[in-house]
Amino acid sequence: MAEFFQTVLMYAREGFAEVNALQGLVIALIATVLMTRWARLLVMVLAAVVANVLVDTLRPVLFDQAAVRLPPLLEPAYWHYLLLLFAGFLVVIGIMFMVKRVMMKG
Repeated sequence: MAEFFQTVLMYAREGFAEVNALQGLVIALIATVLMTRWARLLVMVLAAVVANVLVDTLRPVLFDQAAVRLPPLLEPAYWHYLLLLFAGFLVVIGIMFMVKRVMMKG
């Protein structure tokens, strides 16, 4: 059981490091503003991950006129990255929403 919690904690730490960029923080802030209750947390985190992938995919197309390149969906390392991103957004959006709830009540 302790090993399971260590694994979860590792994913949260590594995921938080993945989200700790300006792009991720802006996406997390938008998700936090749109979130109305705790029950929507997982949906908003999933939407934030999708938004992050879309921005990463479309940024070269919009700013550098590059060809559209799909993410490497068949590589296990990419799915590991998405899982870390999910964990990071879960931490960041959860903390931001908690602050939002405290600020709105007071």
